[in-house]
Amino acid sequence: MHIYNKDGELLQDEVDTISSLTNLPIDSLNLEAIAVVTNIYRVAQGLKNKMEQEILSEYGLSWTSFSILYDLWIWNSRETKKLAASAGVSKATISNITNTLERKELCYRKVDDKDRRNTFVLLTDKGKKVIEELYPRFHTGEVDIVSSLSVSEQVSMANLLRRVVRENEF
Repeated sequence: MHIYNKDGELLQDEVDTISSLTNLPIDSLNLEAIAVVTNIYRVAQGLKNKMEQEILSEYGLSWTSFSILYDLWIWNSRETKKLAASAGVSKATISNITNTLERKELCYRKVDDKDRRNTFVLLTDKGKKVIEELYPRFHTGEVDIVSSLSVSEQVSMANLLRRVVRENEF
């Protein structure tokens, strides 16, 4: 089974990975699946690092704290369980990051009046101002990350990734 990039060549990291994996007792080594998942991971880590270093650090935000502010900006209020699921972290991590964001006066917590076990996080006016100032710069970074792809390739990739998300209920 062979996998190739657009130019017909594997990335060196893929060659190294495949060389290591072919020695393992795996019945049916699906190199395409390895290539897809490994490259999604590389892109995600690269995006996270680029955004944290080039944009988010100026605001004193980590990727996860930005993710929380972004969710609050989009939905106005989110229950901590939903914030944790969206950010892919534990409720304890959400609690710690929310503490930091509250100290910066970017958000605040409110206990649900109907069910005191549930806590919601809401964006403050200052938090809204920060995210509205920050997001255009963040979006420029998003555009830069995929600038080597045509618009039709971006649409195709988004559709394919959307299918993976739906099938796996991420």
